[in-house]
Amino acid sequence: MNNLKIFGKFLDQPILISKLNKSMPKIMTCVGAIILANDTIDVFKKNNEDKNAKKELFKKAIILTFAISSALLAPKIASKITKRAPIETLDEIHNKNEKLINDFLENNNLKNSTKKLLHKAKSEILTLSEIKKLAQNLSYNNEGEKLFSELIPDPQNIQAKDIFSEIGYLSIYGLIPVIGGIIGGIFADKATKENSKEKITDKINEGIYQYLANIFMCNIGAGISLSILEGMKITSKTARAIGMTTGIILTGVIGGSKIANFISKKIIQPLICPNKKQKERKPELIDMGLHTDDIATVSLLSGLKWIEPALPALYSISGYKAGIGYRN
Repeated sequence: MNNLKIFGKFLDQPILISKLNKSMPKIMTCVGAIILANDTIDVFKKNNEDKNAKKELFKKAIILTFAISSALLAPKIASKITKRAPIETLDEIHNKNEKLINDFLENNNLKNSTKKLLHKAKSEILTLSEIKKLAQNLSYNNEGEKLFSELIPDPQNIQAKDIFSEIGYLSIYGLIPVIGGIIGGIFADKATKENSKEKITDKINEGIYQYLANIFMCNIGAGISLSILEGMKITSKTARAIGMTTGIILTGVIGGSKIANFISKKIIQPLICPNKKQKERKPELIDMGLHTDDIATVSLLSGLKWIEPALPALYSISGYKAGIGYRN
């Protein structure tokens, strides 16, 4: 097993994924607190010269709270609605590994060093060198290789039908933080007595852009690309990853952007604030960065499953930008 596959196995450890998932609320709360603390320091440095600085800081705190909270709730709500199995808990993984490893040890005579690694694998994260050593020591027969693949499942060659089955889940998942951000933004404006139809329009328009261009249409593009590649009998993971990324860019970044701007111009703007000229929202570099989740979710490449617990962080960016009504 080469070093790239070892690294992929390290990232794909169910215990690592579960611990990261469990830690995300603390991580996101700390990041939000650091952002606000930094802005608070800037406000005090100005010595009240900027009268609107404190007000903007208060608004930012509200929007961040709504965006982060809704993003953390999103996977639970989306899983419940779509009846999709959530990420395994540490207890579930510990119990499963305990049974697998105990059954294997009863029927196989192993070196003490291998036994030690297996006992550690029941409830702890293995290092890169430990994974490499365990893979080598278990490769002597089919039962050993099977145990290793059960402890750290291999990435599957995902088919188009699999990603299409995920579209409902991901669409709800991504929609919740965007709605949360918009609600937080409107609430923040009302709390600071800056509420206006123009600001509401900007928030809804940005929310539509974030959802269509950065979330929903990307899944559609990835699924269409995989369907085409399957029809062409292309099974290379590299080719499929490139094709899926191309589909995300064309359908999500470009197509989603056009659709979002069209909806904003023809529906939202005339309905809420007809006297304001609509400013076109253009794709940016940070928008491209949000598409990492689309590639990661279908696990086309080894070692990308660990990104799933980080989806709330990615989607909270969309929620925050919707909340402030960001328009380039």
